[in-house]
Amino acid sequence: MTTTYDPTGFDTFAYRMAPEGLATRRQLRAAGLRPGGHDPVAQILWRRGKRVAYLYRLDLAAPKRVATPAQRAAIAKALRARRTCRLCGLVQPYYIPRRYGCCFDCHEGSPS
Repeated sequence: MTTTYDPTGFDTFAYRMAPEGLATRRQLRAAGLRPGGHDPVAQILWRRGKRVAYLYRLDLAAPKRVATPAQRAAIAKALRARRTCRLCGLVQPYYIPRRYGCCFDCHEGSPS
């Protein structure tokens, strides 16, 4: 375990040298966890200090939150609205481009 001094106060580890019990946000997400409101306790620096990944304690991590059925319904409604043309009212299999404000069929048929 090699730590170096960092002026930010974090223990700093070399790439792939972090000890057991610490994980990045991406590793937490893959395990179905989240930081749980806790600040990072260490960091990994690589590419001569140009890249950084913060490390969180696994024992303080909390399970990921799951959207409620009402939240899922609201998201589905919002995404459907993004696919509904406001001119013809058809639901398209793609998101309506905001620059046109209508589906491609209505945009091609409109006078320019």
